[in-house]
Amino acid sequence: MLKLNTLVTAKHLFECITKFPEKMRVIDATWFLPNYGKKGFDNYKMGHIPGAAFFDIDACTTKSEYEHMLPSETHFAEYVGNLGIDNDTSVVIYNDHPDFAQFSAPRVWWTFRVFGHEGVHLLDGGLRSWRDAGFPIATGVETPQKKAFTAKLNRNHIKSFEEVADNIASQNFQVVDARSAGRFHGTDPEPREDCKPGHIPGSASIPFTRILDPYTSPDGKIVNGGAVKSTDDLKKVFTEACVDLNRPLTTSCGSGVTACCLVLAAYLCGKNDTCVYDGSWVEWYKRSSPEQREESPVD
Repeated sequence: MLKLNTLVTAKHLFECITKFPEKMRVIDATWFLPNYGKKGFDNYKMGHIPGAAFFDIDACTTKSEYEHMLPSETHFAEYVGNLGIDNDTSVVIYNDHPDFAQFSAPRVWWTFRVFGHEGVHLLDGGLRSWRDAGFPIATGVETPQKKAFTAKLNRNHIKSFEEVADNIASQNFQVVDARSAGRFHGTDPEPREDCKPGHIPGSASIPFTRILDPYTSPDGKIVNGGAVKSTDDLKKVFTEACVDLNRPLTTSCGSGVTACCLVLAAYLCGKNDTCVYDGSWVEWYKRSSPEQREESPVD
């Protein structure tokens, strides 16, 4: 596998694709919340990095009433093998969300890692950094040549409902929620009609957007959701939320997607043992008792 940084610039990615196309696979992991009105695959067909395959977060999962529960080893191995990835392939993942350079891509990055693949990286700045650099964009659908991938699930990086429930009393690990402050505090609605907002008792709030620097567009407009902050700034984000990176840490969100943005942030700070509560708020809301939820109805 190629030796790449966790975060890869558009320029470096272009150079690697040009020099080592047989050793790499670029993955488009664009995904949108249920109330966004767009589909990731449709977005991919309209424009992606040439040669990139599409990773459907909704498809590579275990069938469950709780969204995005991790697939089995067999399912994951077959799915990524069909994307042209084997255990020697260097993978670079991005998403093309108009608001956030990192949104769903870290979920796929984390998923590869939890199934034992270390050669996985993220395009810093997302697809728009590629566009801003003037590199080519392809349309339609890519059909990679199938390869064989072997997956081995590391359960040490996953927390279950039962473990999170027990932790309310034991406080053996910190729980940090990546959703917006409004959803966490119960003042803004959830994007899913069958869930009210709120949070797991004792959890802290770090909206995933806080790990990103502002983005300046080519026309000079400054918006949120750009490249990932520096390591020093990321450490400040955790410190300001009273999260101790020297203690066990588990992240959560709505359905386990943006929770992985906080896993990425902790990893860049040198912490490689952060867990994800895979069921996140969707499972917690549906399975917990009222006493296990801190929520406020939103009209």
